[in-house]
Amino acid sequence: MSDENQILQLEQALLRQAESLAREHMHSAETARARIQAESRERLRLREAREILAAKAEAERLFRRRMQAAETHLAAELDRLRWALTQSVIDQVRRSLAELTRDEGRYVDVLYGLFAASAAELPEGELVVEVNPADRDRLKPVWDDFVARAAPGRRVELIAHDQPSLGGLRVRSPEDRVRLDQTFEARLERLADVLAQRVMERLYASAPDLGTLVRGG
Repeated sequence: MSDENQILQLEQALLRQAESLAREHMHSAETARARIQAESRERLRLREAREILAAKAEAERLFRRRMQAAETHLAAELDRLRWALTQSVIDQVRRSLAELTRDEGRYVDVLYGLFAASAAELPEGELVVEVNPADRDRLKPVWDDFVARAAPGRRVELIAHDQPSLGGLRVRSPEDRVRLDQTFEARLERLADVLAQRVMERLYASAPDLGTLVRGG
């Protein structure tokens, strides 16, 4: 074989080897490109999923903040309404009690009822009745008959207290170990607590849905 033929065969062999290597590299490149694209798509999918989750979490936080703000506003408004309604009723009752104290006959009957009920609840023995100075002067002339009818057989001392009071009375034992406060102020205070509870129950029962407030806000 001539030198020229040997050279030609060598060149062809080298060319085939180069083509084979080129095909291998191209295949490796295609595989790498496909892998990179797949990894990029997965990273993009994960990033989008994280962004969606973050957006959902932010929306949930915003919703909760608006819900809490609406609840706080509603609670404050209901509390203001409760106070206003309670005070309105208490003021009406206070005016009625003030009017009652100016009706001598009716008022003494009310004091009699309060004392009789209190004496029945307290243990046997002596009692002390505390009233405001005006009521002491009102009751003093009829006190013996008053006690005989309301707490027969019991010794009861009538004294005036020095605290501002529209009317009513306090009944206690001489040593002040037991006491019932039936002054109008104490009764109004107890009434206010009951009224506030009843009013709040009614207000919350009829309160609008908070979700509507949030959506409409």
